[in-house]
Amino acid sequence: MSVIEQIKKQESTAFSIELLPPLKGKGIDRLYADIEQLLEFSPSFVNITTHRSEYVYRELEGGLFERRRLYSRPGTVAVAAAIQNKYALTMVPHVICSGSTRESTEYELLDLQFLGITDLLVLRGDKAKDQSVFTPEAGGHAHAIDLQRQINDFNEGIFVDGSEMIKTKTPFHYGVACYPEKHEEAPNMESDLYWLKQKQEAGAEYAVTQLFYDNEKYFSFVKRAREVGITIPIIPGLKPFKKLSQLTVIPKTFKVDLPPALASEAQKLKTDAEAKALGIEWCISQCKELIAHGAPCLHFYTIGAVDSVRAIAEKVY
Repeated sequence: MSVIEQIKKQESTAFSIELLPPLKGKGIDRLYADIEQLLEFSPSFVNITTHRSEYVYRELEGGLFERRRLYSRPGTVAVAAAIQNKYALTMVPHVICSGSTRESTEYELLDLQFLGITDLLVLRGDKAKDQSVFTPEAGGHAHAIDLQRQINDFNEGIFVDGSEMIKTKTPFHYGVACYPEKHEEAPNMESDLYWLKQKQEAGAEYAVTQLFYDNEKYFSFVKRAREVGITIPIIPGLKPFKKLSQLTVIPKTFKVDLPPALASEAQKLKTDAEAKALGIEWCISQCKELIAHGAPCLHFYTIGAVDSVRAIAEKVY
């Protein structure tokens, strides 16, 4: 059952999670243990992130350097397949423009098709560490909407070289990202909403938000989205903070604001344990309000916070 079907069948707010593939050389057992902490809450779907490769330089004899690609967290497709096979959950691997070409994306879609994984989250992805602005690979996509169009063509049986295949009987369904506090590269919220509507018209069935801590930002965003004709479900993304350092790192990294009430409480904290407790308490409050306002699903970014997400889910679901 696709994500959009899962959401539509729910009589109450659904529960979903996002996981990170293990680092290269690490096993998958830790990931299984994380999932098993949350299985009792019946996740409607599970997202698996993907990460672009980065260039590294290895010194050779004679003072020369060799430039090589390195993937620190490979295996998104394989991890999604392993979890689907073990737990029979709806898996949603991320498919990104960043670091990918049209051909490499096509191979990824073929692998997913063979594995019976037909839900995706379509993203542009982050720029490379050595880039000042996002630059697509030669033969790659610059924008998520271009990636959507490639997936649409694939669903219609058209390869990137224009040749035809037997049209798949199980086309890909997909969602996209959105930003209640505006994407950092967007000139204004109107531009952000314009492109979200374009993504909807190109085939996006739902959108998942960047994490946020101020529900009013989400409610305002949804209201403005509806006013401009965006009708797809907008799923709030949540991440409870666990450490004192995250109270400054998260706003800086994700370009989100802490509401005054949370910022005031955060200033009183002295230990990571206190930060974790406040993170759980605040997120529980967020969840209850979002559910009361009819949010279609609560999507939890669990990276480094599985135990906190479990504590929250116990109080909310």
